[in-house]
Amino acid sequence: MNHESLTALGERVAAVNDVLNAISCLTWDSRTMMPPGGAETRGRQIATLTGLARDLLLAPETEAALEAAERALESLSPEALAPDAPERRIVAQTRQAFAYHRRIPGHLVTERAALRTVAQAAWIDARARSDFPAFAPYLEKTVALARSYANAVGFTDHPYDAMVAVYEPGETAASLRRLFAGLRIGLRYILDQARARPAPRADFLVRDCAEAEQRVFGLAIAEAMGYDFARGRLDTTVHPFEVSFTRNDVRITTRYNRRYLPASIFGTAHETGHGLYEQGVDPAYTRTTLATDLVGLYAVGGTSFGAHESQSRLFENHVARSPTFWAVHFPGLQKAFPDALSDVTADEFYRAVTRVEPGFIRVEADELTYDFHIMLRVEIECALMDGSLSVSDLPEAWNAVLRRDLDLVVPDDAHGVLQDVHWSSGTIGSFASYTIGNVMAAQVMDALRGEDPSLDASLAAGAYAPLADKLRERIWQHGRRFSREELLVRTTGRGLDPEPYLAYLHGKYVG
Repeated sequence: MNHESLTALGERVAAVNDVLNAISCLTWDSRTMMPPGGAETRGRQIATLTGLARDLLLAPETEAALEAAERALESLSPEALAPDAPERRIVAQTRQAFAYHRRIPGHLVTERAALRTVAQAAWIDARARSDFPAFAPYLEKTVALARSYANAVGFTDHPYDAMVAVYEPGETAASLRRLFAGLRIGLRYILDQARARPAPRADFLVRDCAEAEQRVFGLAIAEAMGYDFARGRLDTTVHPFEVSFTRNDVRITTRYNRRYLPASIFGTAHETGHGLYEQGVDPAYTRTTLATDLVGLYAVGGTSFGAHESQSRLFENHVARSPTFWAVHFPGLQKAFPDALSDVTADEFYRAVTRVEPGFIRVEADELTYDFHIMLRVEIECALMDGSLSVSDLPEAWNAVLRRDLDLVVPDDAHGVLQDVHWSSGTIGSFASYTIGNVMAAQVMDALRGEDPSLDASLAAGAYAPLADKLRERIWQHGRRFSREELLVRTTGRGLDPEPYLAYLHGKYVG
């Protein structure tokens, strides 16, 4: 459908997208290359641009174009233009974002944006010194702003509902409690069974491995999985992330630990999954609502954080943590690190990197304990939002839950409450997306394997293009056109279902 009102609306949204991509570029720089002294002014720069993006969205010209586009669509029947046509979704999602931001005072938007960069710099310093009290004042401000946001947006049952909806539309504190309750029972059973087995050899994982060679191996893995380095790059950061400045410039990061090789390997595989999603968005959606989170004010093509995490967890766990993956790639890893791995077989390496061993660090957790880390964070975020937990008491609460769930005694703040970047970046409400991503990844893989029995043979041969092609067709290309649930129904025939995830884990760790 070609209509000048839709063109006018598209131009308005494109300008918002451009500003958001400029923010993404400044954010990427702040996490990878910016000197520490730049944090305060960088926060102000990002705040100014965030306010500008909001002003462009709420401008009278945008509203006029939106109303004209709505009138144009009202004249068309469902037969002439399907209810889920891109044009209808563009207009509906823009209207939703317009209404959302009208409820939020402008000063809250800029205050959150200004705090983010400064808080991240404070977090990096506090984490390095394992000093939570040094970061606590910034977290106090972050929580206060989140509560103000929730009150402005509105909620029915719990203030957390307003925050999680930004990242995972349709989920609430109550729906997450129901999901986690069922998962906790299933995961606990599988975890107990797996831990009863003899522990595999893993001494070689902590041998010294040079960062330069880790980077070379990571680049090769990302490229093998299909990541396009003509439209992307791999850099180093404290906490790995992916960021896109449209599908034509999608960047990933990782971190290197000379004494723990798996950190960079699986961190790179994880971020590659994110990068593939963004690079796979339909080119026609570039700079449109369908590649822009207008509610969260992010330049992102993925339809929800959970859908995005499903792709990163899929490539990290279902691909890179498989025995067939290491049968193909271990010879290259062994060649890169002959001193560390000369006495190790591919099977020994696979068993070591999939061993079940509860630990303190979420991003290094095994598949069976990972979701306990997420449930801990969501539990704490809910308590922070409703005021039943104060920031000053957070380390004690964190340590108590980790001891309850995984029988671990946290040695210091760096291994506990200071390990994640999310609270410093203001993304309260986003953690549940990781577990939702785990569930969705297993559900999608189960469906794709059922449709195409040859898929496993391709993966076993180190050919990842057939899987990528299917994911691009079913998920990536659609950007934000379809919701997470719509993508799941279109791909698997049903909404979010934890059973394939539990079955996958049972098969892998119990047999």
